[in-house]
Amino acid sequence: MKIKSKEHCRWDLVSLGEVMLRLDPGETRISTAREFRAWEGGGEYNVARGLRRCFGMETAIVTSLADNPIGRLIEDLMLQGGVSLEQLRWVKYDGVGRTVRNGLNFTERGFGIRAALGCSDRGHTAVSQLKPGEIDWEKIFSEQGACWFHTGGIFCALSETTPVIAREAMEAAKRAGTIVSYDLNYRASLWSSNGGKEKAQAVNRALVSKVDVLFGNEEDFTAALGYEVEGVDEAHSQLAPGFFQKMIEKVKRDFPDLSVVATTLRNAKTATRNDWGAIAYSEGEFYQAANRENLEIFDRVGGGDSFASGLIYGLLSGKDIAWALECGAAHGALAMTTPGDASMASLQEVLEAMKGGTARISR
Repeated sequence: MKIKSKEHCRWDLVSLGEVMLRLDPGETRISTAREFRAWEGGGEYNVARGLRRCFGMETAIVTSLADNPIGRLIEDLMLQGGVSLEQLRWVKYDGVGRTVRNGLNFTERGFGIRAALGCSDRGHTAVSQLKPGEIDWEKIFSEQGACWFHTGGIFCALSETTPVIAREAMEAAKRAGTIVSYDLNYRASLWSSNGGKEKAQAVNRALVSKVDVLFGNEEDFTAALGYEVEGVDEAHSQLAPGFFQKMIEKVKRDFPDLSVVATTLRNAKTATRNDWGAIAYSEGEFYQAANRENLEIFDRVGGGDSFASGLIYGLLSGKDIAWALECGAAHGALAMTTPGDASMASLQEVLEAMKGGTARISR
């Protein structure tokens, strides 16, 4: 996998996806909350933000917002994240949201035996209505230059046009020699009114053929790509490397041009205590990051996105796949110790976690 030099590119990474307003009820439930804490978040955006805030790389987000106070709040939150908003498109608001609106994502963290819960409110959002030809991809990838392009299955589930936009971007990126990554990120709630698993598999399989680096978990590979692996205990598959090795072998058979396939390994014992690890395949070899047993979770949302940003950082920095995998696993683990979708970790904390550093107070 040949990565373009940053000296010839304005951006280390450009992401394409929706950025929502996340409303967090804290320790209570969505259905009983009387106040919420606001964050910005979105699967594809979280990767760009992690690379910018934790790893100091130059990133941009291609997205769209309805121009109203909610959209301006999301913009204000993104400005703190440091991701370039040069490619943010504003859409005129109609006053009530009949034609265009901004996405809301209510997410409760869960605790103990009560699992985390998300409730999306994102119909007719501005980014779901992007149309082919509206984004100047040639300018982004060929004129300005980007080392890496990232998008995923959440964006592609939003409407009939979003997979077309993703394909358009991928093809422009490939022409410019930009690495393309894609996170399958299957969300049943998004596909339920948009063709279900059958449609998800058709969309994702068509796009994965244009990808260099693929991220996913066991549900992503089965639901989003349609693979099944026999002879594996599904109850323990989330932390079984053998399960993923068999799965990845099938993925590579159908998509031989993939350079890297990577996934987190999660065994959710409770909402607040998980076993956590990661595995990757590259150039005919499997690599596994150190497992973290009984990892204490404060907010699990965004852990996979932070894993992806850590792994991408490693590869963009010229490290080998083993180092990049450990970096991704450490960053994902740290991201789940703080609230909100986005990582609040520093590079030094990631490096310490990779070395097995303790939680002893630093002062």
